[in-house]
Amino acid sequence: MKFLPYIAVAATALLWSSAFPAVRDVLNYYSPEALMLLRFLIASAVFLLYCVVRKVPPPDKRDLPIFIGSGLTGLFLYMWAFNTGTSMVYSGISGFIIAAAPVLTLIMSVIFLKEKAGPVIWLGVLISFGGIVIIATTQVTDMQLNFGIVLLLAAAFLTSAYNIIQKQILKKYSVIQATAYTVIIGTLFMFIFFPHLIRDFPQATMRVNLLVVYLALFPAALAYFLWAYALSKMEKTVHATSFMYPIPFLASVFAFFWLGERLPPLAIVGGIVVVVGMIITNVYRETSPPPKEQEEPQ
Repeated sequence: MKFLPYIAVAATALLWSSAFPAVRDVLNYYSPEALMLLRFLIASAVFLLYCVVRKVPPPDKRDLPIFIGSGLTGLFLYMWAFNTGTSMVYSGISGFIIAAAPVLTLIMSVIFLKEKAGPVIWLGVLISFGGIVIIATTQVTDMQLNFGIVLLLAAAFLTSAYNIIQKQILKKYSVIQATAYTVIIGTLFMFIFFPHLIRDFPQATMRVNLLVVYLALFPAALAYFLWAYALSKMEKTVHATSFMYPIPFLASVFAFFWLGERLPPLAIVGGIVVVVGMIITNVYRETSPPPKEQEEPQ
């Protein structure tokens, strides 16, 4: 049915939005390191079980370095920066900063993949970064910038690098292979935090541990599956990414009712500016005609 991909991508947006306040809630009981290990141990187990049951072939040995790079940047380093940064700022603010990742992906695509970007696209990039600057000004205390903002910006850059690496992996491997084996390999790096998990686990309540299970099964495993399904069915990527624009606002709403968080008005303004820049960048990028190919010499 034609409407199923839209339901899938809308569900993905809701699940990813709920992850921001959920992570902040759990971080009252778990350290960022313990949370990321426990969460992705569960997600890895789900992916591993699926791969075994469906007999999904593992990556070739010669491709292990790129899978390791994908797991290191997009999972291990990203989740540490995201969890630690989220523990220092409001959920809505972290949502707005992470939302800038597609813009950063564009910049890295231009640098590393030699993709073309016109003046309108760069205007959107500047607008988004202007919004981030506005948000950052709300997180300055005693002339010092909240370090959580720096970590979340690093997380946005890391997920952008992950997107570039994944683009290379997907030229050869299926979506489930690229996602499952990246998650599993990235989780292996997280075992250096096993002592943190041993220390924190006895202190967590049943409610908190069930929340970690939710984060592992839904905003992680299920959401990635739904996102891949939507991308495979929709005619243009922009049709899917347009559903991502409300995520920071939805995260703020969830955080308000869940945690009682109230964003500074200036942070909301900055978030709107970020999203406007994203829309300009992504829509213009998708609707621009491809460059004409040069004729081959005869």
